[in-house]
Amino acid sequence: MPDNITFSIVVPVFNEQQGLEKFHARLLAVADQLDGRAEILYVNDGSSDATGEILSRLTATEPRVRVVELSRNFGHQAALTAGYDHAAGEAIISLDGDGQHPPEVIPQLVARWREGFEVVYTVRSRSQELGTLQRLLSHGFYRLNRMITGVDLMDQADFRLLDRRALTALLAYREQGRFLRGLVRQIGFRQVGVEYVAQPRKDGACGYRLS
Repeated sequence: MPDNITFSIVVPVFNEQQGLEKFHARLLAVADQLDGRAEILYVNDGSSDATGEILSRLTATEPRVRVVELSRNFGHQAALTAGYDHAAGEAIISLDGDGQHPPEVIPQLVARWREGFEVVYTVRSRSQELGTLQRLLSHGFYRLNRMITGVDLMDQADFRLLDRRALTALLAYREQGRFLRGLVRQIGFRQVGVEYVAQPRKDGACGYRLS
């Protein structure tokens, strides 16, 4: 792992060849604004398109980029965990690589971390892409989760910042079938939410299926 990293930005990707380079340019612009040394850690979750080739080019041209290559598609939560395992920073920021989590929100997460919050999660204020059925299923899932666990995770995402102490606690959980949003709330620490507007996917197709 590299030394003296303040921010690790972890991005799981799966078959994102069409929009990855545009997303990366946005992410680099944000990383340049941060008040500390940053690394960008892509996790290639067994992509079958040219995502791996694009990531190889990015590592050759940008020293801040590292890549974790998974041997097959393990799924989003496992890929994100792999990125967490390899992150070197004091603050670890995770977001999806399809552009729906706007990188431009990252400075707001960092500002709350600088205030002393060890977990800064995001809450989707509205989405420009979710259809009626998707929205109903999503809200139904979160309501059921709240009834069972007593924890309200409505419209939260895996777009978050974790302090190193919080990440160490999170990584103590090694369940194979994991729901990181729930585990992040379980670990405690000082937590605060930041609202964002989910952006529409401009390139490629969503990797999530109804199941």
